Amino acid sequence: MTSSTSQPSQPGPGFYSPTQLQPEDSVGYLMRKVMSSIRTQADAQLASHDLTYAQWLPLFKLSLRDTCTVASLARDLETDPASMTRSLDRMEAKGLVLRERSTVDRRVVQLKLTSEGQRIAALVPPVLADVLNGHMSDFTHDEWQLLLSMLRRMLANGEALRQQRGTDTD
Repeated sequence: MTSSTSQPSQPGPGFYSPTQLQPEDSVGYLMRKVMSSIRTQADAQLASHDLTYAQWLPLFKLSLRDTCTVASLARDLETDPASMTRSLDRMEAKGLVLRERSTVDRRVVQLKLTSEGQRIAALVPPVLADVLNGHMSDFTHDEWQLLLSMLRRMLANGEALRQQRGTDTD
């Protein structure tokens, strides 16, 4: 008799074997290809505003916050601080972002969007919605929700593995 109590799930079957691993059947490969396609399509639509992925994504992320530090934005975007700084240099030169040193801790740099940065950042959500909807054009609402649920489960499983193995990716 099986119990429906909430107990940790047992490891599932091994879906992949080292001897039969094919990229076209790899979840990671396919997710990377989908992300690349989404990025490429969004880049094409935002190019008319002289924005690249390295600029529109940070602008979008900054638009969702009142203030943010360079370090926290780099962590959130999973990029190194040097790359983040180069992108911010370009965005600051375009008048989209302001950097302000903290008066409490001079090592901390706060970021804020300028009014032009806010205007440009507002262009990103409609483009992303259009691109994402295009990628999911033949999905039903239930399939979309199922995909979101599965991806969230994969993230939770990855977090559990990280904690089990004591690896810190943050």
